[in-house]
Amino acid sequence: MRLTKSATAVALMALASAASAQSSVTLFGVVDATISRYEVKSEFYNNTGVPVLPPLLQSTVKRSLDALHNSGYNTSRLGFRGTEDLGGGLAASFWLESGISNDSGAKALSDFARRSTVSLSGGFGELRLGRDYTPTFWNDTVFDPFGSVGAGPSLIFTVNSNLATVRGAATAANPGVIGLGATDSYVRTSNTIGYFLPGNLGGFYGQVQYALPENIKQDGLPSSSKGRYIGGRFGYANGPVDVAVSYGESTVADVTASTLAGAAADDKLKTFNLGASYDFGPLKLFGEYSRVTDDFRTSVPLAGGLARIDLTDKDKYTGGLIGVTVPVGAGLIRAAYSRVKYKNDQALPASSPFAANLDASAGKIAVGYIYNLSKRTALYATAARVRIKNGQNNPAIMGAVTGGASPAFYTSGNGSVGYAPRTATGYDFGIRHAF
Repeated sequence: MRLTKSATAVALMALASAASAQSSVTLFGVVDATISRYEVKSEFYNNTGVPVLPPLLQSTVKRSLDALHNSGYNTSRLGFRGTEDLGGGLAASFWLESGISNDSGAKALSDFARRSTVSLSGGFGELRLGRDYTPTFWNDTVFDPFGSVGAGPSLIFTVNSNLATVRGAATAANPGVIGLGATDSYVRTSNTIGYFLPGNLGGFYGQVQYALPENIKQDGLPSSSKGRYIGGRFGYANGPVDVAVSYGESTVADVTASTLAGAAADDKLKTFNLGASYDFGPLKLFGEYSRVTDDFRTSVPLAGGLARIDLTDKDKYTGGLIGVTVPVGAGLIRAAYSRVKYKNDQALPASSPFAANLDASAGKIAVGYIYNLSKRTALYATAARVRIKNGQNNPAIMGAVTGGASPAFYTSGNGSVGYAPRTATGYDFGIRHAF
């Protein structure tokens, strides 16, 4: 059959339209800038019993910082995502997302460390490979009115991030993300194999994830699982209710990788959390319970190297949050209270300066308002205040203040002498545009 030129053109347009329907690529992003102020009041402590020099006898120190930051409401980012319809209900997808520093222009598409995945999905669910969020992080951000950025997020998120940084959970394969420290194994992790349940289970959803440690194995030598993460999340969302539970375990250090003659440490961070929300219409309630166990074991060789002694330390961080959002016209009021308590399990002699007071705790209240100028553009304001008790007893608690400032902003000591933060206040005023 012979086609005219016009008929040929129509046929080509139809083919192009069909190809376009089968695959698509989307450019997306967020540009968020905020004017922030942070204030911290720290008190001097001396647990040694030895007098200190007169200049150190100042009882309190106040520090403040005014800054223009990015990511006060949503994280600034730039990304590409696409899907190809493979037929028969199958689809292939990719997602490449990079953080950007729009306040300084220092970072833009330098990496895709926020997310870089490729996946295959169908009636069986989704199999996803690459760098992705961990299952245990989702509850911390989904069931917090302030998510996980700016001055407002809960102490559950802040302490977990600090703990991952302090413990150095990152490996050469998981170097961490600028602005988040070594939080792979908490917010997100690399080299993962993930599976997501299909979306047709009557409101039930879930995922499991395994991150390969990617350590070299050699015949005759013990292998290491350092850098490994394994976790899962299961929940139910239907109508106004959403509830989910998750558990994850990250291997920070592995004693099996050491030789018999050398000292070594085995350290695992074990996270459990349960979150829920209920939308009443005029307001939406949020709640979460979280517990992180820092399961640390040191193996020390005895004389002659023929035997070892194990010293264990299971520190616990127990946190809770209750929050609310209230729609008001084109705006949204947000408020939350969170608390984290640190329980030190280490047994110290009575003569130790820390023996009578090993634990620490912190509480935080945050309020904010979002005004939507359009579906993509919003103005926002957030204020938060933290009170810390015995912060010098734990670095993760000592840094449990409002987000945004660098760790050097918080005056601290070496665990025996120095300044520990007691109160901290943070403010954000910004604009967010999404595209």
